[in-house]
Amino acid sequence: MRSRKKTTTMVLPAFLALIAMLFAACGGGGTTSNSGVTKAPASQQIFRFPLPVADISTFDPALASDLYSGQSIDMVFTGLVQLNDQLQIQGQLASSWTTSSDGLTWTFHLRPNLHFSDGSTLTSQDVIYSINRAVEPATASTVGPYYLSLLKDINLLTTNKIKTLIGDSLLAPDNSTVVIKISKPAAYFLDALSYPTSYVVEPSLIAAHPKNWTDFLTQGGGDGPFKVSSYIHSKEIDFVPNPFYYGPKPQLQKVIYPFYKQSDTEYRAYQVNELDTAGVPTSSLAAAKALPNHQFQQVPTLNIWYYAMNYLVKPFDNIDIRQAFELAINKNLIATNVWKGSVIPSNHIVPKGMPGYNPNLTGPDGVQGTSGDVTKAKALLAAGMAQEGWTSVSQIPSIVFTYPSGTTDIDNEMAVVQQEWQNN
Repeated sequence: MRSRKKTTTMVLPAFLALIAMLFAACGGGGTTSNSGVTKAPASQQIFRFPLPVADISTFDPALASDLYSGQSIDMVFTGLVQLNDQLQIQGQLASSWTTSSDGLTWTFHLRPNLHFSDGSTLTSQDVIYSINRAVEPATASTVGPYYLSLLKDINLLTTNKIKTLIGDSLLAPDNSTVVIKISKPAAYFLDALSYPTSYVVEPSLIAAHPKNWTDFLTQGGGDGPFKVSSYIHSKEIDFVPNPFYYGPKPQLQKVIYPFYKQSDTEYRAYQVNELDTAGVPTSSLAAAKALPNHQFQQVPTLNIWYYAMNYLVKPFDNIDIRQAFELAINKNLIATNVWKGSVIPSNHIVPKGMPGYNPNLTGPDGVQGTSGDVTKAKALLAAGMAQEGWTSVSQIPSIVFTYPSGTTDIDNEMAVVQQEWQNN
């Protein structure tokens, strides 16, 4: 468990994360592609990709709620549809689908000859079993009922008024057809199905090991491009190609996800060639940028860091005070001085490039930039205090700010934020 420090709680339109990564060059002995890049032989097609955690939280698609669990799950499992690298829906287990004229019934046609990673046949019954499992109360998923909230009668299932959605809103009229009924027309239904809570798991593996079935993924259970060859908790996960995957076989012969709790440890492992890619601590950015052979790459990611404010308690139940705290922060200064340009200050909660992004949003009170506005912050704080009947800052109730501590950068950001609130 991470240690936690406490000071204050508020909201601040977020910082978009930039991935600053190092990629090792591949060695010789292989073939040359049309682009002139040398391809390593099969024996060297091993990719070592670190995860910056002590271990993943879960390998169960029905429970996936964090990035690193999701990355591991995506290696092993898939569903009817997924998003491609342009965030467009593409078929996976489903080769095609149609919707009824009222938008309430979706019919999916599975690809032929689908199998789990142990070679057993995958049918439409496995699909509806998996979706139903993700939302039934016994699974206790915090994300399944959310991402699958459109399912007809899901409220009856989650309140134990019915025992299953199978035969109700989840139907398998034959082995290759899945019918899903939803409660209202929704253009985003396919996007919701692309989340891991709709991924297909193998019922027989769960039946054999109901309490810890993900510890037996080396025996089967998946339907994605890779399968688990070894999982040593708190050390690493090893993947090899799934010979029964319906799609093109991966070129990589092995993928290793070692766990690293500290970014500087991960970076040092890259430097001694124990990893093929690594995140770069901000303290090492300048040196990493100078590495030869274009090893350093920095690209924006669909990722937001933000502070969440409890607007149900004082003083943040007052909108003027909330906006005052936001405008007191110079996000440009934090991005440059603390994070050394590895984050992008933003007034948005949805990253640019993600569906739903609105380029016309501003900060509070119409402020366009991300450097804050101290004058408006002071005026808004005064207005909020007057509404509350407070004549002195000392009358503002105590504020608790809880955040995960563990890196120097985060601690430095928190120090800057608190200083700016005090000063402004």
